Amino acid sequence: MTIRNLDRLLAPRSVAVFGASPRVGSVGATVWRNLRGGGFSGALHAVNPKHRTLDGQPVFARAADLPAAPDLAVICTPPATVAALVAELGATGTRAAIVMTAGLDAAQKQATLDAARPHLLRVLGPNCLGLMTPRLGLNASFAHIDALAGEIAFVSQSGALVTAMLDWATSRRIGFSHLVSLGESADVDFGDLLDYLASDAGTRAILLYIESVKAPRKFMSAARAAARNKPVIVVKAGRAGQGMQAAASHSGALAGSDIVFDAAIRRAGMLRVDTMQELFLAAETLARLRGNQSEVLTIITNGGGGGVMAADAAARSGVALYEPDAALLARLDAVLPATWSHGNPVDLIGDAPVARYTAALAALLAEPRSGAVLFMHAPTAIVASADIARACAPLVAAARDRVLGCWLGDASVAEARLIFRQAGIADYATPEDAVRAFSMLLTYRRNQAQLIEAPAARPPRAAPDVEAARALIAAALTEGRQWLDEAQVKGVLQAYGIPVPHSLTVAADEGAAVAAARTIGYPVALKIVSPAITHKSDVGGVRLALRSDADVAEALRSMQERVRAARPEARVAGFAVQAMVERAHAEELIVGASIDSVFGPVLLFGQGGVAVEVIGDRAVALPPLNETLARELVSRTRVAKLLGGYRDRPPARLDAVADVLTAVSCMLADLPELAEIDLNPLLADADGVIALDARMRVSPARPGGAERFAIRPYPDQWIETVSWQGETLSLRPIRPEDEAQHRAFIERLDAEDIRMRVFYTRRELPRSELARLTQIDYAREMAFIAERTGAGGERETLGTVRAVSDPDNVEAEFAVIVRSDLKGRGLGRLLLDKLVRYARGQGLERLVGMVLRENAGMLALALRCGFLLDESKPPESDVVHLVLPLEKEAS
Repeated sequence: MTIRNLDRLLAPRSVAVFGASPRVGSVGATVWRNLRGGGFSGALHAVNPKHRTLDGQPVFARAADLPAAPDLAVICTPPATVAALVAELGATGTRAAIVMTAGLDAAQKQATLDAARPHLLRVLGPNCLGLMTPRLGLNASFAHIDALAGEIAFVSQSGALVTAMLDWATSRRIGFSHLVSLGESADVDFGDLLDYLASDAGTRAILLYIESVKAPRKFMSAARAAARNKPVIVVKAGRAGQGMQAAASHSGALAGSDIVFDAAIRRAGMLRVDTMQELFLAAETLARLRGNQSEVLTIITNGGGGGVMAADAAARSGVALYEPDAALLARLDAVLPATWSHGNPVDLIGDAPVARYTAALAALLAEPRSGAVLFMHAPTAIVASADIARACAPLVAAARDRVLGCWLGDASVAEARLIFRQAGIADYATPEDAVRAFSMLLTYRRNQAQLIEAPAARPPRAAPDVEAARALIAAALTEGRQWLDEAQVKGVLQAYGIPVPHSLTVAADEGAAVAAARTIGYPVALKIVSPAITHKSDVGGVRLALRSDADVAEALRSMQERVRAARPEARVAGFAVQAMVERAHAEELIVGASIDSVFGPVLLFGQGGVAVEVIGDRAVALPPLNETLARELVSRTRVAKLLGGYRDRPPARLDAVADVLTAVSCMLADLPELAEIDLNPLLADADGVIALDARMRVSPARPGGAERFAIRPYPDQWIETVSWQGETLSLRPIRPEDEAQHRAFIERLDAEDIRMRVFYTRRELPRSELARLTQIDYAREMAFIAERTGAGGERETLGTVRAVSDPDNVEAEFAVIVRSDLKGRGLGRLLLDKLVRYARGQGLERLVGMVLRENAGMLALALRCGFLLDESKPPESDVVHLVLPLEKEAS
């Protein structure tokens, strides 16, 4: 993962086109024409041994003949020439290349990457359309038209989609900061560009067209980092798949499913849409209303029809309309005619003059509970639309993150629409567009809430018996079995605290089955045990509510006969006799997990039972999960409403359901051999949960484990207990749950200490800044805290040390601060030593930092810990640059 030299790719000062040609219709000719005609102010050179001049400019025969190494090389030469050309360019100092050439085979692509790697020369492509940076006049592509300059970046795996986007956007006067066609993404990929664009000052929103993701953890890390800074909106090809395919387990059918990609988008804090039009609809909305926290919508209109259309759209999208209270109704009664709608939508009546608009709008905006306000107007002959817009503009400008504009019509409302846009108001052509945009905003906010969750691989709960579970899995693998037997499955579930019925596995013998039933106590259930049969109900392999010895004997005989008829090749290993669980008011659920080919382990939750595929009520999530994320997963299913209770059924214990989901998340982290899990049915009611049936598939290839998680879990292996000044402290990575504790820590710092640490004196931090400090991506950043626990169990932070690494994992910038009343007692050294150990373990090459020259204490601490003055940095009067070279720890 790297953003090294991407500035040479996206903002070059000089460009050379290899394969530039006068032949009309060739890629080389088109790229040359686009670069020449785009207004690029940097040096531009053509390279082609077959020509001497092109458009009156000299043509160079080879790279060595150029007057200087170009920042960017655009390669339009045959496949066999690409690798050697890249090697030559790298040696001369070029650091970025666009390989437009198609048809490179695997060996040629690898040779190209091998040639680029020693010089860290970045390669876009091969087989790509190229890129554009309109503000620089850079059109290094063979697209048919130039792009307008703007603040939206578009990155696409499809060149055809780039040209289609150009046509669509240009006709609507939409501009771009960058357009990039990735092609085959041999080097530069989505992760790299997300990292670059996240901090690009000229980009306020990022749009992606994705067909596939090659490096999931890299992609997720970059996406989560970018989504914290600006809206990231995705169109993903392949939504219209075949759904869940037939598989040995319901969860196993998820592998490669589009809903897994949905889960990744949601967890990364991005927004997924379905069309190019929705891309821009979402970009406009999130750029203007991103700070809006409203959950409800209020519609104000001068026509009942438009209001009804908006209300219908809200009902279809699941958007709640605000119900005005008596006080608001009274304020509106005072300024509106008696015939107004007296509800939401607020219908001002078609003859509404300017004063009626402003008075009603002011009343709605003065009530925070009215939420977002959809301002709708259809033109009339009574009053000019532009006059209404001018009068309302000061009101909406003061509340621009709460107002959506919808001027119905075209030429008659063009001036009014422009006035609202100039006031910073998001504008929509139809009521449906406006409501859809607000619905996107709600989805985006929910996804952003998931972004700030960073749960542990094992949430704080009763510690599972990991070794017992591993022993059961090892036993099955030793026997050469993929599927755990009934007893082994239940043993693994019990090791992780998941309730299961009392069960005994016996040989295929009537007497043994009857004896087991008497031991357990009637009524019992009887289930067939066969390595070849995973869906027992499909072959009549389950009998319930057996209440006597005779019932058990008859059930065993008839089940054997049915299995022999349905699956004569299946060996019956025995029978499981299980206590019959009868909970009249319980809901049947399914909890499962499988390994996705891209994103690794993934969890499933939904309505269970034998008709699980028919019902199709399911949601998926990426691990690790904590209780918050588990409850969110449950909330995305229809069965969640049933779990909330209805009629004579009390609510089910959602905490118990969440415990099961987090336990399965832990299994996926702890037991890398696990390939599939199904708990179906999992009964849930007011008394808790119990797993009536389950199956687990294992593999010696170890397809799972925390290392396969697309999101790095909380690194609890870095928690340690140390002695300090006669006290016991915990040194551990910071958690999102530490926010309040971290605020208290900052409030106990002296203003001067804050200035020394962050070069300013502000002590009051906004919620967003606190979230940034505590909700970190452990794949890129680490913050350790020193924590003390008081006699009453209260915890307090005494100091913290932090390192943020570059995307290459080469260098990390560090900072350390200790509570002001505890300075000079060795705590800073304790924290810094731990950070150095961590950095070495991560393979970082160096730690760097900036310290105010007057901060003598910090300078002395750093020097004692082995830091040196960084001679590579120019000296500054007030700041000292420090560096600590690191040696990698031996594995």
